Amino acid sequence: MTQTSTRTLIRGGRLITAIDDYIADIVIEGERIVCIGQQIEAGPDTKVIDAQGLLVFPGGVDAHTHMENTFGPSVTCDNFDSGTRSAAFGGTTTIIDFALQEAGTSPLDAIARAQQKAGSVSHIDYGFHVIVTHVDDQVLADMQHAIRHEGVSSFKMFMAYPGTVMSDDASIFQAMRMVGQHGGMIALHAENGTVIDLLIREALAQGHTSPRYHALTRPAIMEGEATHRGIKLAELAEAPVYFVHLSAKEALKHVIEARDLGIPVFAETCPHYLFFDESAYADDSFDMARYVMSPPLRSKEAQNALWTALKTDDLQLISTDHCPYCLKEGHRGNINQKPLGADDFSKIPNGVPGVETRMTVVYDGGVRTGRISLNRFVELTSTAPAKLFGLFPKKGTLAIGSDADVVLFDPRESHKISADTQHSDCDFTLFEGHHVTGRVKKVLLRGEVLIDDGQWVGPAGGGQFVARGELGTHF
Repeated sequence: MTQTSTRTLIRGGRLITAIDDYIADIVIEGERIVCIGQQIEAGPDTKVIDAQGLLVFPGGVDAHTHMENTFGPSVTCDNFDSGTRSAAFGGTTTIIDFALQEAGTSPLDAIARAQQKAGSVSHIDYGFHVIVTHVDDQVLADMQHAIRHEGVSSFKMFMAYPGTVMSDDASIFQAMRMVGQHGGMIALHAENGTVIDLLIREALAQGHTSPRYHALTRPAIMEGEATHRGIKLAELAEAPVYFVHLSAKEALKHVIEARDLGIPVFAETCPHYLFFDESAYADDSFDMARYVMSPPLRSKEAQNALWTALKTDDLQLISTDHCPYCLKEGHRGNINQKPLGADDFSKIPNGVPGVETRMTVVYDGGVRTGRISLNRFVELTSTAPAKLFGLFPKKGTLAIGSDADVVLFDPRESHKISADTQHSDCDFTLFEGHHVTGRVKKVLLRGEVLIDDGQWVGPAGGGQFVARGELGTHF
């Protein structure tokens, strides 16, 4: 994206940050906010954007997306082109995606490959977590190098999926100890992979092949067990730990207990856990594959506990875990999608779309229902991820000197969500047919208007890699 020389004035909007709520004007010069005030004169060569009656948010920061993610023989149907375009339409201007360390390679190789995928096509700004799949002395040294020199300071490890990406406890502990000493953090997928693998094999042996058995073989107690184990490993390593896509109250319990003791434990949840529950797995039809994600949907009681935890800061972020695979084989040329597991639920690629709906559904189902405040909404979807992952104050707020990533949002406009009108290459959304109130009207990335009233008006491929510093320094 070339830096715009035009001075832009966003006039009369209701500015919402994690701590503020007031009517003001914003002046943008180049890529940054240079002034916030009342009744600012436009001046010559100033582009004026009327924001009266609209909410003005900092651009969304989604700390958990999977563009071009590989799951066995499958690749997500969104790449960095379609996926980041979809994110922008949803009010997200920065994502943190994943760079996969393939067997026998370095985390630095993973970063280089991810940069090649995203660099020329991403429409919004982006960073990376590295998925670490094996640990030795050289890998640990490369992780330290990534923190110091590559702008990548978070690393994901799996306690699930044995035989592919799962790490043992000793490897997780080694990685935690190293990154904790150098300003980084380990993010954990917390499920007991070996027990789940046994349950899957037993279910298949009994002839249970339909998608709903994905949920029945991944019990909440095994998410709780792995979360507790991960916390203890982090405590021993004297390092912070971050839990991705927390879904179960059995896991949440351990996070709350640890935080009450002052242990640096952080966690996200996702919109699908906040708005859907295990009753969605209604029958043995393959249509239930739309709800195949890991962890699976949990009880209504767990869902209510997640909302309470978001309000009390026992959960700090709402991320999407955007990892879409199509329900129909061949949609837009995508192959090896969810029908790959038509006769064996364990072969269904795990994941659902979410980047385009996150801001709207959380506003509609969170703010409008009184579950969270407007300030907390901004904190959960923008400020907290920016702070925790070393992007703040460049990202995640509306302040002088911050990047001019701005979302104008109409809190009164109602519409119906449909995959047909979204911009992902996925053929479904979990929110199909849902009527919501609240709509993204304009999106600016570093001062450049990308979205204007539902139309793409910005340049293509203007996203930039955002190097991140030490993590958690603003928490």
